[in-house]
Amino acid sequence: MPAKSIKNILFTINENKLFQIFIITVIILSALLIGVKTYDIDPTYLRILEFLDVAITYLFLFEIVVRFIAQGHNLSFFKKGWNVFDTLIVAASLIPIDNSEMVLLARLIRVFRVLRLVSFIPELRILISALLKALPPMGYVLLLMFIMFYIYAAVGSFLFESINKTLWGDIAVSMLTLFRVVTFEDWTDVMYETMEVYPLSWMFYLSFIFLNAFVFLNMMIGIVIERMQSEQNAYNLENDEGEVSELRTISENTEAIMLRLEQLEARLAAQNK
Repeated sequence: MPAKSIKNILFTINENKLFQIFIITVIILSALLIGVKTYDIDPTYLRILEFLDVAITYLFLFEIVVRFIAQGHNLSFFKKGWNVFDTLIVAASLIPIDNSEMVLLARLIRVFRVLRLVSFIPELRILISALLKALPPMGYVLLLMFIMFYIYAAVGSFLFESINKTLWGDIAVSMLTLFRVVTFEDWTDVMYETMEVYPLSWMFYLSFIFLNAFVFLNMMIGIVIERMQSEQNAYNLENDEGEVSELRTISENTEAIMLRLEQLEARLAAQNK
């Protein structure tokens, strides 16, 4: 059979929705097998599970080969991060785990095979990509939150150490106490305790909660949402879907019409001369 025909067949298989659903099902089954192995089961069933694990590993290898050949069987396949991730996970799963010093590492890698669901489900890819791209701006918000934690912890340690040294003994313990406050874990107990000595200490807690739980946390949520919208738009453009793709088509058509009008105007001007 000609190589081109084989490539066309593999491309058809790779793009087939049933094949993709089958691979997703196998990934979920792989995760379930890892979970079953954590229980004490009969050695006979354990051997069956080992056989299924090997079969799943080779099935994943076949799927990677199909994708590699279907997408041109060249190095451009590895320009996509998800392809590299899938290849590394599958390659690491081929490591033999019997009587090996790396048995624990190999088993851990098999656990991470469930992450391959991300590369198969576009919505999950969008979420992960948005999260990764949101990390740098979120880092600045976290830095600002740390500064506020540090300032409030220092003030709390100076004011409230004599009231409860367990909660306010030093700046590190004070920051842990403030983390309890900002997560609303029985924070009113901490506030009422200090209010017995400092009746206006409620202002300390409410201002801290307002800044960190309401302002900074919502800033982080806004950053993630904005990145998710950008990733969704990029996905729609790449796959020619959604309103963004329609707007691009309209813009391209408008530009083509304007160019045609300019050419007609130039011809009319030339004829008038």
